[in-house]
Amino acid sequence: MSYGYPPTPKQSRTGLIVTLSVVGGVAVLLALGVLIAVSAGNNSAAGDSKTSKPSKRPPAGATEGGGVSEEPTESPVVEGTKAEDDVRITSCELDSVTQWPSAGVEIVNHSGERSSYIVNIEFVDGRGTRHGEGLMSSSSLDAGQKSVGKAQGLGKFTGKLTCKVAKVSRFPAS
Repeated sequence: MSYGYPPTPKQSRTGLIVTLSVVGGVAVLLALGVLIAVSAGNNSAAGDSKTSKPSKRPPAGATEGGGVSEEPTESPVVEGTKAEDDVRITSCELDSVTQWPSAGVEIVNHSGERSSYIVNIEFVDGRGTRHGEGLMSSSSLDAGQKSVGKAQGLGKFTGKLTCKVAKVSRFPAS
């Protein structure tokens, strides 16, 4: 018996299914990223425990806003170097529009094998207070090969900016 109401259309669940699939996929990717980062940190510590020869490069340091370090870009392969010796900051600046910090980063693989890197850069103010971090990564660098990129901070920064290498994870590339 009909009372004059139109029949209700069956509701579609396609939007819900697509949304849940995307959210689930992002969660899986984040979990894999954390797993890789933790694994890289463990491998880096094991790889750096070798008896090492003194590095021919000065250790990675800090570059203040706008500065470019004056280290040579071509370096010979040095066996047993620390991962930190493979990284240098080439620039440290604030974006003129967003006021977000960024650091130019150069990685030169001084190990004797193909390696991948994850570099953490700290953004510090004139009082030494850390205001964030940026990351740069590079995969499968052959011995002696160079990679350049940028570690981008997220969030407005005011005051005197200093960029520092906080952590370098180096692990064998497959």
